[in-house]
Amino acid sequence: MSTVTEPHRLWRNTRYLTWLVSDTSKGLAASLFGFAIPLLTLIVTNDPAQAGIIGGAGMVARLLTTLAGGILADRHRRIALMLLGSLIGIVLAGGFTLLALGDAMTFASLLVIDVLLAARSGLFDVAGESAIKEIVPDDAMGRAQAANQGRDAALQLAGGPLGGLLLGVGGWLVGVAMTLCHAIAAVTAWMLGRQMRRAAGANPDDLHPARHVEPEHAVGGTDDLGFSTSPTPVVKPDAWAELRQGFGWLLSRPDLGGVLLITTVINLGFNAAITTVIYALQQAGHSELLIGTLSAAIGAVMLVGAVFAPLLVPRIRAGVLAIAGLSVVSVGAIALSMVTDPWVIAIVLGASVLLLPALNAGMMGYFMVATPTHLLGRANSAAGVLSMGAMPLAPLIAGFGLAWIGREWTILICAALCLVSVVLAVGNRALRALPVESGWAAHAKQFETV
Repeated sequence: MSTVTEPHRLWRNTRYLTWLVSDTSKGLAASLFGFAIPLLTLIVTNDPAQAGIIGGAGMVARLLTTLAGGILADRHRRIALMLLGSLIGIVLAGGFTLLALGDAMTFASLLVIDVLLAARSGLFDVAGESAIKEIVPDDAMGRAQAANQGRDAALQLAGGPLGGLLLGVGGWLVGVAMTLCHAIAAVTAWMLGRQMRRAAGANPDDLHPARHVEPEHAVGGTDDLGFSTSPTPVVKPDAWAELRQGFGWLLSRPDLGGVLLITTVINLGFNAAITTVIYALQQAGHSELLIGTLSAAIGAVMLVGAVFAPLLVPRIRAGVLAIAGLSVVSVGAIALSMVTDPWVIAIVLGASVLLLPALNAGMMGYFMVATPTHLLGRANSAAGVLSMGAMPLAPLIAGFGLAWIGREWTILICAALCLVSVVLAVGNRALRALPVESGWAAHAKQFETV
């Protein structure tokens, strides 16, 4: 007699919902600052190149600290790191508020605060991204990632207009909103930690699955934040060795490592195109609210795409979704070079991102299923660094491109990069072979190395 297993009901998973509130609050803070910082820089300096330098420096800081963040996420309780990161976010957002209130916004001060906030994200966001594997089972991971894509779209939908309204009053109000968001993220991360401890019951080691694989991390007890309280020296493997293990594992997997170059190229091309459009609109005299509304239009379309993503991911192979999404983005980037009216730009950008939620849900869902829990932090950081490694060039391409060769040619260069990613994807057998959600676990087992 066969037994039918009832599908996991994601929206009845209290721990997932608490995690989602915490991660969403942190994401809204990042969305507000990400919208405000380039516009504040342009207002202060009136120089797209300087705006590009600040944006690039922040991305470099995040990439470098993400490497350390992956190690932290595998050595310590990930939910404890979520809480610590949110507390640091409160301090930094408060500092930004004081700078704005004191009329101390300069190129140097904006550069410093951007780098510090980016470093905070790099050190602690990996833990939040990895914690979801401890909360959601594999058979619901695709739906969880699709829900996260909807959340991200909603943040973009709200973040642009909200950022424009707040910035219209003053940069200090953006800082106040960021501080409140990090405070909510901290409270809900603390609540999630309590929920996880209750669920673990008599086996507190379940709070840190990595301990079952790497017992040398488990010497002594832990405090309420999950860090060691033992006076006995804890022998940990060399950090560089741990980092190499994460990169080595990822690059040894043809089903994962082979798609990283494709991700790098498309991220650079499309983000540089969007940044060029934003800089050009500001330099043309359009208001922050209008620019924020364009961002909201993109978020609205992505939200529609996210609604359909849970229907597509279980039915269409992840490889097919990826190639289709990349192709649509590339066509959109080409079209961007031909239009200058803000509302036409909104239509083009909206059409370009329609399939991105399904693409991201498929790729991120498979990655989470395929990666062992004890390696997830380092693998996450390695994937982030490899796929986003060229991203610091995006604001530089936009800023210097506008100054040297103009809007049209800058966007065409970005579109060419997007087309390169499509060619690489079509030629990548490992990417084309990625199955639908129900086949992810079995497909990943073919490539297990640890």
